[in-house]
Amino acid sequence: MPTHGRRPRRSSRRQWPGAVFVAPHMLMLALFMLVPTVYAVYTSLFTSRLIGGNRFSGLANYVTVMHSTVFWSGVGRVLLFAVIQVPVTIALAFAFAAIFDAGIVPFSRFFRTIFFMPFAVPGVVASVMWSFLLLPGFGPYAEFAKALGLGNVNFFSSGLILPTIILIVIWEWTGYNMTILFTSLKSIPREVTEAAIMEGASLWTIIVRIKLPMVIPSIVTLVFLNAVGALQLFTEPSILAAFQPQAISFGFTPSLFVYNTAVGSGQYNLGAAAAIVLAVIIGLVSVGAFALTRRRGEAK
Repeated sequence: MPTHGRRPRRSSRRQWPGAVFVAPHMLMLALFMLVPTVYAVYTSLFTSRLIGGNRFSGLANYVTVMHSTVFWSGVGRVLLFAVIQVPVTIALAFAFAAIFDAGIVPFSRFFRTIFFMPFAVPGVVASVMWSFLLLPGFGPYAEFAKALGLGNVNFFSSGLILPTIILIVIWEWTGYNMTILFTSLKSIPREVTEAAIMEGASLWTIIVRIKLPMVIPSIVTLVFLNAVGALQLFTEPSILAAFQPQAISFGFTPSLFVYNTAVGSGQYNLGAAAAIVLAVIIGLVSVGAFALTRRRGEAK
């Protein structure tokens, strides 16, 4: 009489190598993401006192964050930042990727490398570099604006600081997004474009009507990643604050609010609560952006 009890054992034995390879990654995920998150939630439920140590306060810190106009002003600012920066970055990245994919630019490999190089520059270094380039009365771009008759343009003023940060981040991330989209365009079978050429389609038609819809999944992924990065904006404003502190407020971005509250003011419990609220906002916005972009891609 045949027995079937040994097959699950063989199957479980085959799964052991995969589990061994996955285990280190899961351990790192638990140590550096799960444990800090749980500890942050735990810390946010207490209030530190000079005498008597921490005191359980429940959701009091969350109530304080939810009623903080400084925090929500920073949230609105990064949302505006994301609405401008993400579409412009993706559009420029696709435009350059399509140009390089079309083969109309000589030495395209060299220029692709040049476009990717800003991504390899650390955000701190890029922010310092752009700070000197845009510094009023000293930077070449400020002098160029003056030569055009625009006067003494202060790129770090309260009215121009956000566009300045948008410019820096676009410069940093366009090359990376372009590389991803260029790879996606190159993965499109040649037969598709050759058939379109035989039908008399122009280069513009091939790019917009054929290639663009085929790389929508890559664009959706990039929109998701760029949106998450935009909502976590921290490095650029924190560096620019050293040059023009009056333009970068305490809570210019939610991440700055968390840092200045926890480290600058020593209110670790309130900072932990703000970090949790920010994480929830990022999760909700990211899911919404991902769903909206995917829906539009499927509609096309």
